[in-house]
Amino acid sequence: MAVQQAAGSDPYFPEHGDARYRVHRYELALDYRPAPNRLAGSARINAIAGRSPLSEFMLNLSDFKIGRVRVDGRPAHYTHRGGKLRVRPAKVVRPGAAFTVEVHWSGNPKPVSSPWGGLGWEELEDGALVASQPIGAPSWYPCNDRPADKASYQISITTPSAYAVVAGGRLLTRTAKASTTTWVYEQAAPTSSYLVGLSIGKYQTVLLGDPGPGGVPQHGHIPAHLLPEFSRDFARQPQMMELFQELFGPYPFDEYAVVVTEEELDVPVEAQGLSLFGSNHVDGARGWERLVAHELAHQWFGNSVSIADWRHIWLNEGFAKYAEWLWSERSGGRTAQQLAAAAHRLLSSLPQDLRIADPGRKSMFDDRLYERGGLTVHAVRCAMGDEAFFRMLRGWAGLHRGGAVTTSTFTAHVNRFADESLNGLFDAWLYGVALPPLPTLGPARPAHPPTNTGRVQP
Repeated sequence: MAVQQAAGSDPYFPEHGDARYRVHRYELALDYRPAPNRLAGSARINAIAGRSPLSEFMLNLSDFKIGRVRVDGRPAHYTHRGGKLRVRPAKVVRPGAAFTVEVHWSGNPKPVSSPWGGLGWEELEDGALVASQPIGAPSWYPCNDRPADKASYQISITTPSAYAVVAGGRLLTRTAKASTTTWVYEQAAPTSSYLVGLSIGKYQTVLLGDPGPGGVPQHGHIPAHLLPEFSRDFARQPQMMELFQELFGPYPFDEYAVVVTEEELDVPVEAQGLSLFGSNHVDGARGWERLVAHELAHQWFGNSVSIADWRHIWLNEGFAKYAEWLWSERSGGRTAQQLAAAAHRLLSSLPQDLRIADPGRKSMFDDRLYERGGLTVHAVRCAMGDEAFFRMLRGWAGLHRGGAVTTSTFTAHVNRFADESLNGLFDAWLYGVALPPLPTLGPARPAHPPTNTGRVQP
């Protein structure tokens, strides 16, 4: 599960993250009071220095009051401005040495400003949620905010007892004391800072399906009045989990949770082991089921197999988009070929000036990247045939589980499974801007895994 560390800063967000060290583990202890939107926290961060001595280093943290900062138990000098907490330890950290940072902070959390609106900690009418992609994590905790720097997390959150706390990972303990309750979650798998998800609200918890021995526990946390609609809209999620494990390999985490907030969200948001949906994504008619599949697929593509920097976001979104098409194909809906044709028609009517292998910061969430990303995956499937394609896909998710990758990592991986080099295909689909012709699945493709068999009943 080695993480490929990107050299230098992220070209899209050079103010975020510090490549001179990497974090092994975060232990966060938080106290949150919803009514005044007041957060107090302490972090214990276990890290490892890079190849050079660390006379100073940087964490990203929003505008909070800093209580104290220590490195290896000794008070450290620090400055805090512009979302950067610069720390100068009392003793220089040797190259390759492990060190521990302790930070205490407090204040009123608010989203980080971005070209896409506020990101990170969002105060709701009655509770809060965290949706950090791509740079919102510093809105609530100090972190080395770069996607390649993945760490394990333990998060302890104390709130008034009327509220439930849901975080990605396994709930270790829930302890009530007087009017407050402390929830402790553990996420042992390597996790990018932006993928640490959190929701605080008044929820009813339900089990989705029966995981059985060795299965993946799946829970829903929803406002009680939305339970009837939720029960229909998410009824087939356990079957999605079964299908995606067949196609992509074992689910990479211990559990999976979905949260539906009382408020509307523009789009659902995935976190590690957790996805957040708005009340507008629950209609009782499975009208948003493709998004249920999309967010679940991100657990493999984006969360377990993460990107080294944001230039490669198509690897997250293209595979999640294609998972929508695979679910449709296998559940009696339109085939992946039909959905690819629809996406191709849409893209052919839009400007063709987007290079998805490096879309630029302004276009990293462009709808065209999602559609063309899905088409690129489909083109690879058409070129390889199903047997080799799905073998490649399971190998990709397994080999890079817990790691961080780049577009060139993926193209090299595909070529190892293909009968002949697909570099021409990649040049056209990933690095070119003109839309290539619609790829088509051959009529005599291998039958594994079967498609559109009706095994999953609508």
